[in-house]
Amino acid sequence: MTRAVFPGTFDPVTAGHLDVVERARRLFDEVVVLVAVNGDKQPTRVGETRAEAVRAALPSDWGNVSVVAWRGLTAEYCRRHDVGVIVRGVRNAADARREQELAAMNDALGVPTLLLPARPALATVPSTAVRASEV
Repeated sequence: MTRAVFPGTFDPVTAGHLDVVERARRLFDEVVVLVAVNGDKQPTRVGETRAEAVRAALPSDWGNVSVVAWRGLTAEYCRRHDVGVIVRGVRNAADARREQELAAMNDALGVPTLLLPARPALATVPSTAVRASEV
């Protein structure tokens, strides 16, 4: 069984996030949406609240997708839970550079990363813009 994680702050979860999860769940037997609990990111809501929002946004028939709030390195979660790959979405060239750096770090920690390009219609919608529209 191949397991993957899709980590992020999900503050809030967007259509782009859900698209990445949808595509990843077709590639892997199980996908864990790993909600980062990281005070450095200064999220607007606590980790478990964000995890609940992700769970609520997932279609009920996505049985191979679960959601977990996690404090710590993604690679550490992968080692502890027998997860073989990290999935990340990439919207643009700046994202690609940043994600390649993270992928190299995670690869050095023993976990490869699969970068999925955003669909063009979703590539211009960052979480910060969605968050601003919710206010």
